Amino acid sequence: MHELNLPPFEVKLKGTREKPEIFDFLRRRYVALTPEEWVRQHFTHWLVEHKGYPKGLLGNEIALKIGEKTLRCDSILYDQRAQPRMIIEYKAPTVPVTQRVFDQISAYNLLLHVDYLMVSNGLQHYCCRMDYQHKSYEFMRDIPDFSALY
Repeated sequence: MHELNLPPFEVKLKGTREKPEIFDFLRRRYVALTPEEWVRQHFTHWLVEHKGYPKGLLGNEIALKIGEKTLRCDSILYDQRAQPRMIIEYKAPTVPVTQRVFDQISAYNLLLHVDYLMVSNGLQHYCCRMDYQHKSYEFMRDIPDFSALY
C-alpha cells in the first residue's frame, strides 16, 4: 500500500494476498483492503488519536437514500444529538483531489446540510466550512481539531 501523509497506527490485517482485509475500528469488523480503505483507516485513526474526534461520533460507509437511489458517504461526524456535522470523502492516493471530488461530496451535502466538508486522498487533505447564510464556503488552513468545531 501507498505511504500516506498521515501518522501510522497499529494496522490489523487478515485474509489472503488476493483478498486482504483490514480491521475498521469504527465498524468493528474486517473490511476489504482497497487503496481508498487504506486512506479511510489512516484518516479516521488520525482524527481520533491526534485530533481529538470522539470515536463514538464517527461513522463509516453511511447510506443515504434519494428516492430509489442509495448513496454512501465515506464517513460522517455526528454531534451529540446524532445530527450530521461533517461529511468526509476519501480517494485512493493515486486519485487527485479535484473539483469533481468536491462536486461529489457537495451532492451528499444537499441531503445532510452539514457544517464541514472534508476530503483526503491520504496525501492531500482539505476541509471547508459551509456558510449557508451567505451561500458560500471557506477553506480552512488545516484540518481542525475536534475542539475547534464548536
